[in-house]
Amino acid sequence: MSLPTPQLSTVLRHDRWIVISGLIFVTAFSWAYILMGAGMDLNTPAPRAMAITTVWDTGHALAMLIMWWVMMVAMMLPSAAPMILLVAALHRKKTAPGRAALLTGFFIAGYGIAWGLFSTAATFLQWQLDRLALLSPMMASASAPLGAGLLIAAGLYQMTPWKHACLRHCRAPLHFVGHRWRSGAKGAVLMGLDHGLFCLGCCWALMGLLFYGGVMNFFWIGGIALYVLIEKLAPAGHWISRFSGVLLVLWGGAMLFRHTAL
Repeated sequence: MSLPTPQLSTVLRHDRWIVISGLIFVTAFSWAYILMGAGMDLNTPAPRAMAITTVWDTGHALAMLIMWWVMMVAMMLPSAAPMILLVAALHRKKTAPGRAALLTGFFIAGYGIAWGLFSTAATFLQWQLDRLALLSPMMASASAPLGAGLLIAAGLYQMTPWKHACLRHCRAPLHFVGHRWRSGAKGAVLMGLDHGLFCLGCCWALMGLLFYGGVMNFFWIGGIALYVLIEKLAPAGHWISRFSGVLLVLWGGAMLFRHTAL
């Protein structure tokens, strides 16, 4: 096997920028898929292609699964960037030049697997809600009780110990790698999966609100993604989580009261 050229060695030594560039590319591609690849029109709350009622066959279910998975990547990768960059930095210190980017890629793959599991469950839930005629053609709640229930459930979960235990892990990358570091390619995948499950435990109820505002409502998606970023990175993230929980419960309660009063 020939030795790498000096130019290639230089690239490998700068794998930090490979990781950063990869994060930017994957995130941008995911958002582009949401905005354009699915036929998004900013003047409508959902893509034209998705607004047509279709039969839930294997092909449609697979398309919905891919849609959910790409959407989760777009929404969650920005808030996971501090952890990913820390993992890349530690791999640079512990492994040969150039291998850090590869192992970081394995970590991201493990993180993506966790959200793939969520996407599978979300696709199944979408199928059931659609079968019960509880979703509009734009994949938003067509039922006031369902919408109110989603808001109240998400708000209550925001105030639970489970939510805040997972949020603490997401907000403390150094603590996570200090207690859960694993070496090698398999270890990187498992560590990414581990961190992804904590993020899933932190944010699954918020992602469920997509069924309230519209699964492919670009502004609703962006709003939730921005909130998740603030909750994880802002100094007062735990208090923001509790405050938002109260607001969601009040919002859902008001909606339910209006519905029952009619």
